[in-house]
Amino acid sequence: MFSGKTVWITGASSGIGEATAYEMAADGAKLIISARRGEELERVKAECVAKGAPVNDILVLPLDVTDEAAMPEVVAKAKAFTGRIDMLFNNAGISQRSLCIDTEMATYRQLFEVDVFGQIALTKLVLPIMLEQGSGHMAVTASVAGKVGVKQRTGYCAAKHAVMGFFDALRAEVAQQGIFVTTITPGFIRTAISTNALKGDGSKFGKVDKNIGGGMDVTACAKVIMKGFKAGKREIPVGEGSEMKALWVKRFFPNKLFKLVENI
Repeated sequence: MFSGKTVWITGASSGIGEATAYEMAADGAKLIISARRGEELERVKAECVAKGAPVNDILVLPLDVTDEAAMPEVVAKAKAFTGRIDMLFNNAGISQRSLCIDTEMATYRQLFEVDVFGQIALTKLVLPIMLEQGSGHMAVTASVAGKVGVKQRTGYCAAKHAVMGFFDALRAEVAQQGIFVTTITPGFIRTAISTNALKGDGSKFGKVDKNIGGGMDVTACAKVIMKGFKAGKREIPVGEGSEMKALWVKRFFPNKLFKLVENI
């Protein structure tokens, strides 16, 4: 399905983005990989090539999604790679580990700059390219936290709820114009998300918490995402733990879920 397609993945230097980059490269995609850390992107590119991807089919394109002023030039470079962008996978993001009472407003704003406004800004710049092509696929890594509120994640849950709302609404706007939109709702996946999460003062949490440490293998996660893309799913839940049941409980028995999360 992705053979010969130009796929742009942000947050590609680790975690779900890195794992999905390997799957896309194996599927024959022409790959653009972005994140802040250029040296890590070069490592990911080298791994893709080691797995058999042609070296000229992968473009390393460093990007900080909070640097909106730099985005037009980066998008122009992305388009120039093959002349088109068939998929934008908005995967950059950061989490939180702090109670509301302990969280500074600057930390809340940082969460929204990375997890919400960065995704919107890049999407708005790529969307005209896809509309001109008459086709394209927008995808975003949201979270179970985009549907369920839990302790020590007030800012993260708010940001992911916002992401879900934005891309659900975008889907409705562009569905008749050849643009497909997918939201991904991971549960606990074994990545560095908790290590890099923000404490209330904006510093790094710096450790792997129990839920993440016991979560789904990131390569298995990427394979589920790829399967969902190929099946044309508009929403892809991915995870193996009890947190995935929360999506169902929230929908049919919201009061039961509220009580459950209060006692976690």
